[in-house]
Amino acid sequence: MLAGLDPEQREVALAPPGPLCILAGAGTGKTRAITHRIAYAVHSGAQQPQRVLALTFTARAAGEMRTRLRGLGVQGVQARTFHAAALRQLHYFWPQAIGGAAPEVMSHKAAAVAEAASRLRMQFDRTAIRDLAAEIEWAKVNVLTPQSYAARARTARREPPGVDLTAMARLFEAYEEVKQRRGVIDFEDVLLLTVGILDEREDIARAVRGQYRQFVVDEYQDVNDLQQRLLELWLGERTDLCVVGDPAQTIYSFTGASPRHLVGFPQRFPGAHVVRLVRNYRSSPQIVALANTIVASGTQAARDGAVRLLAQGEPGPEPVLESHPDDPSEAAAVAARIRQLVDEGTPPSEIAILFRTNAQSEVHENALSDAGVPYLVRGGDRFFARKEVRDAILLLRGAARSDDGTKPLGELARDVITGAGWSHDPPAGGGATRERWESLTALATLADDLETAAPEARLSELVAELDRRASEQHAPAVQGVTLASLHAAKGLEWDVVFLVGASDGLIPISMAEGPEAVEEERRLLYVGLTRARRRLHLSWSGARTPGARSTRRVSRFLAPAAGILGQGARPEQAPRFGGGRRSGPKVARIAHCRGCGAELVTAAQRKTGRCDTCPPTYDEATFERLRAWRLAVAREASVPAFVVFTDATLTAIAESEPADQGALSMISGVGARKLEQYGADVLAILQGADPEELLEKACAARESSDS
Repeated sequence: MLAGLDPEQREVALAPPGPLCILAGAGTGKTRAITHRIAYAVHSGAQQPQRVLALTFTARAAGEMRTRLRGLGVQGVQARTFHAAALRQLHYFWPQAIGGAAPEVMSHKAAAVAEAASRLRMQFDRTAIRDLAAEIEWAKVNVLTPQSYAARARTARREPPGVDLTAMARLFEAYEEVKQRRGVIDFEDVLLLTVGILDEREDIARAVRGQYRQFVVDEYQDVNDLQQRLLELWLGERTDLCVVGDPAQTIYSFTGASPRHLVGFPQRFPGAHVVRLVRNYRSSPQIVALANTIVASGTQAARDGAVRLLAQGEPGPEPVLESHPDDPSEAAAVAARIRQLVDEGTPPSEIAILFRTNAQSEVHENALSDAGVPYLVRGGDRFFARKEVRDAILLLRGAARSDDGTKPLGELARDVITGAGWSHDPPAGGGATRERWESLTALATLADDLETAAPEARLSELVAELDRRASEQHAPAVQGVTLASLHAAKGLEWDVVFLVGASDGLIPISMAEGPEAVEEERRLLYVGLTRARRRLHLSWSGARTPGARSTRRVSRFLAPAAGILGQGARPEQAPRFGGGRRSGPKVARIAHCRGCGAELVTAAQRKTGRCDTCPPTYDEATFERLRAWRLAVAREASVPAFVVFTDATLTAIAESEPADQGALSMISGVGARKLEQYGADVLAILQGADPEELLEKACAARESSDS
């Protein structure tokens, strides 16, 4: 059980019962450490496997943990997600606590949210319904009611789409009424109801605590308040709890996840044993150096608890940063490079394209299709939940009864799954059609692998293997390049990673307002970088569409890493900047407040050059004249005032007091068109002109021109 563990992993395995906190950096073997800890306790007689509850955040992670434990000779450990463990207890104890059978769990909220909105005469499109469902989820994991939602949401600066906080609270209440009328519950109710039963029924709480004596929580940085409360009720007064996580990989705060439970673990459990796993076995030293640089450039609060990785792998090529004129050019270049890698022998399944938003996927899907490269888009239904996979397994199960052994297993499996839509040739298009084909091809490939390992195996053995994998959520490898958002890539790894769209506005996303949101974007980049084992290609483009003006900048997060990033773009690929001369990437520099020196994190702060708490440095009289002029111009044109200039742009003008049109044009928000329209007036006002007189002169000039 201890052979092959490094010193820190061995320390985890040998730590005595009691509170144990493992701070595990990316690629440091945390799953190996905790499974060996469980196995060592079982084989040494210190723990019974049935008394261990290992909690994860995905069914895939739970399945991997069970598979590893089985390989270590340990059977019977309950490795489940929080929801799966709670649902099992809810079904078992509901008759005793409430009476009758537990209500059915809705698979999705959207339909109930849509019905609730309709009852309130609210109209939303499908995307907004999905976002409103996510807002309800956030409220429930923070243990809020419709009555307490608005106050807490206002404090947290939540902005649900298309409604104010009061209307959102009404929608939340209507949603709960819809569920009650239908007699169903949602996934958050599973946790809430389990918490309620354990809290109110001491006899049931004792029964659960009698069943489980040791608890292990993976990805503890992603625990929300509701899950933490449930864990505390499971524990009771005991302290045999092992948690593992990495504050630098906290990327789900929008769901209510918080690293404070992990960071504050030693304070909640005085005397807790803390182990730091720092040896990275996944990535090359060059990739590790880049990842460390990104983490080290964050705020002090963000660095607290983070692990500085020590690379253990063989040296590899340096990470490369490439620039392109526009998104389609970037996608075509990435697809061409992947085509080359595949032709040179790299399996497509060992390559990934990662991006910040799902909307970025389409252009890369099209480019891969044009290059003839197979791919799959990650982030939809789990493999065994997909309709085509369920249909194919049903067909295989039926055909197994008549399998007479005359056809090779791989050939027979392909004949059968043809009935589920599989074909020998891949479809010409992309999207869902291609993804369905890739899923079915994965089943055929699994049949080939089984036939190679056991030549006598038949369809019945293939079905049994699929059943086992489905129970463990151990999906077969799909032979295609993976396209995934940075959030969906968490917990995965590939030999080669292309991280695309590495520009400000995407990484960090433009919606990230405030220091905490920006730091989470930095952590998201760190997660993306550490998915790569051997090769890492970062890229960005100057514009969204061909022919458009290059307005983007390289992500500000990459500025500290300029010295360790190779420039992979050919000179003709780089967009032009400045006076027509080509130069290196235009990096979005980190800006600091001119008053207190703090980092400026929002677009408005960077525009004005100061943070929200520092007083303005402009002349009040000048600023008021600018505001009066803007209001008069807006009224004359019958447009809102911000259409002329936003508050942030007006403040920046007053702060910098440009002396000529060249200086005025350097202010963000003053483009060529606005410079032509308003430049002379703005400069005149800065020199002391009266706004009303300027407007009167402009009106007189127009009347004279018309006549």
